[in-house]
Amino acid sequence: MSDELRVGGVTPFTTIDYPGQLAAVVFVLGCPWKCGYCHNPHLQSRDPPAGARPLRWREVASWLRRRAGLIDAVVFSGGEPTIDAALGEAMTQARESGLRIGLHTAGIYPRRLEAVLPLVDWVGVDIKAPLDMAGRYDRITGVRDSAGPVRQVVRTVLDSGVAHEFRTTAHPDFLTEADLLRIAEGLAREGATSFALQIARPVASPMRLLPAARGYPSADVMARLGQLFANFIHRPA
Repeated sequence: MSDELRVGGVTPFTTIDYPGQLAAVVFVLGCPWKCGYCHNPHLQSRDPPAGARPLRWREVASWLRRRAGLIDAVVFSGGEPTIDAALGEAMTQARESGLRIGLHTAGIYPRRLEAVLPLVDWVGVDIKAPLDMAGRYDRITGVRDSAGPVRQVVRTVLDSGVAHEFRTTAHPDFLTEADLLRIAEGLAREGATSFALQIARPVASPMRLLPAARGYPSADVMARLGQLFANFIHRPA
């Protein structure tokens, strides 16, 4: 594995990827899961997309240093950023530039996440399905036994004290309203207080989703989610 972070792309400015902060996003190449609604399937490989100019981390790091003061933070996303052994060093360099560090993760690699979490100021953790429904989780990720690592990550993040958000991408084609409540109630029992529901958008992916029907999820489900979490966020498609 390379000793330099494998970068698949950069978003210069965003207000939605790190709550309350103006941030840049660095997309890391590679993800072992094959979620059918993935917005970034071109980042699933550890190699750059065919025809794309490879981005070197040293170039991105230099660019971030010049942006310090114009942005507040950098978010490492993917793909799955914890797949990359160079993530910790990249985070350290970004912190030295005066930037806060955000992380998006699906919780695939608990030990790697635990190793970099002390460098992180905020983490968003994707919860794909009810964590006690292994078969449902596996159908979404395309990988067997995918829920187990995520259960570990939920506990690690909650125990760490790092600011965080658990979030679920939802669509009636793969998550029922009962599933949504099961996800949320399970997280609340663990002690989570922040949860975001993101309605899946139609993308050019194998699942070929149509827009979610109006009224999904129902007002009753939305009300219940608001009761479960002190900080509940709804992100419509």
